[in-house]
Amino acid sequence: MADEDAAAEEGAEGEDGGSGRKKKLILFGAIGLVVLLAAAGGGYYFFFMSGGSSAPAVDPAGGPAPEAPKPVVFYDLPEMTVNLATDGRGTYLKVRIALEVRDKEMISQIEPYLPRILDAFQIYLRELRPADLEGSAGLFRLKEELLRRINLSVYPARVEGVLFKEILVQ
Repeated sequence: MADEDAAAEEGAEGEDGGSGRKKKLILFGAIGLVVLLAAAGGGYYFFFMSGGSSAPAVDPAGGPAPEAPKPVVFYDLPEMTVNLATDGRGTYLKVRIALEVRDKEMISQIEPYLPRILDAFQIYLRELRPADLEGSAGLFRLKEELLRRINLSVYPARVEGVLFKEILVQ
């Protein structure tokens, strides 16, 4: 009889363990289903309800959309060839630069300062090493520094951007 009672207790524990496993399985399944439904709802909202309007822009007052910005004007600087700072063999940089300005009037304000601009550029470029010009990050830093220097040289006029037309390191 003791053996039957022990077997009955083990069977009861086995049933409890089995039902515990079933509860965990149902719980994880329910959580997974909720996460899946939330992801599907988010995807639906993102792709279909995000308001990608293809209607033309209209002023809140009912008028037409504002005009597109005026086209910019470009001014080419003379080609510059400078020797770079190296420890032995001569390395040269040949660069052609265009300046982006707001309008033609700005060019007339910048032209009297052209010797000052070229001087500032040459002094800076001669201090560069070939390693300073490697990769897109090096060229971006060069562009930003040249823009800063030119805006200091032509103040109160303003140059919007420095564009490289040609860069050759030899």
